[in-house]
Amino acid sequence: MSFYHGNHIFYAFTLSFLSISIVLLSIVLIFLCRKKQFKPNKEFETTTIIKPSATNYPLSEIDSATDRFNTSRIIGKGRLGTTYAAVLDKDELVVAKRIYPWLVLSKAGLGFQSMIKSLSLAQHPNIVPIVGFSEAPGERIILMEYVDTMSLDFYLHQHVDGPSLLGWIQRLKIAAGIARGVEYLHEKMAPQVVHGCIKPSNVLVDVEFCPKLCDYGLSFLASKNEKMGLLGYVDEEYWLEGKSGGACKESDVYGIGVVLLELLTGKRNEGGLLVGWVFPLIKEMRYSEFLDPRIDIPSNMKPIVRLGKVALACVGNSRKTRPKISQIVSILDSLDDFDLRD
Repeated sequence: MSFYHGNHIFYAFTLSFLSISIVLLSIVLIFLCRKKQFKPNKEFETTTIIKPSATNYPLSEIDSATDRFNTSRIIGKGRLGTTYAAVLDKDELVVAKRIYPWLVLSKAGLGFQSMIKSLSLAQHPNIVPIVGFSEAPGERIILMEYVDTMSLDFYLHQHVDGPSLLGWIQRLKIAAGIARGVEYLHEKMAPQVVHGCIKPSNVLVDVEFCPKLCDYGLSFLASKNEKMGLLGYVDEEYWLEGKSGGACKESDVYGIGVVLLELLTGKRNEGGLLVGWVFPLIKEMRYSEFLDPRIDIPSNMKPIVRLGKVALACVGNSRKTRPKISQIVSILDSLDDFDLRD
């Protein structure tokens, strides 16, 4: 009995020890698993920086930043307003677009502040950021990042009698960059954004020939029947009444096509006449008759021909049959693989 009793005690002690060990081991394993689960892996760790929405500046600060909207600060005038060079606190240089008073009065009921805050969330290498705004009775002002460069319109059309400032390689790069910027607005922004007026004067080109789109999404401020600045850069459907007309992704694609034609020919689309002139020449492959004469025709014409075909698809089809922006980006990006000297 004593031997049996001793064995019973030994087994009981052993089982208790094993039970306690298993419990302790389980606790340790749970702790280690949890620690491993929440420990960040630096190899795959990513940091997402969310851009803050545009700052609401008091009108008095904008007034001071533009030296009371001094005419010497004027950079340019467009269909929506006058742009000024402005210097904010801490010597921050920005561009202030002062919307014309008659447009402000006609659009007084629209949610200007919410629209600009939404548009200001855009962040892309081919987009000029919106950094602030000001809203007061009779005043709507949009502040954009200052880009120390000139517009594509300047590069293409201000030196018509001398050598071009842009070669074919630069033009191909600019074409692809414009398409990527529009693709970001159309497909990557939430909510998606229609530019509304894609033309060379709304494309800034930096010193590395990287294009940056400005004035995107501002069609809500414009007058529907105002043709100044739009004629020739939007399709015929734009002028239709109701839901079938107005700015849309398809009209943006048409605008891209017109800009591509200007890159190819070096000519401005005066009154929309460029499309009618160059359209049959591209179809008949008569490139020597319309390519910008300020630049030598490259040895390898394949990328130039493809650029022409993309432009034709953008301006030669109805809204229903135009290519999607993602298709355009895919084709234009592939042109970088070509060597124009081949």
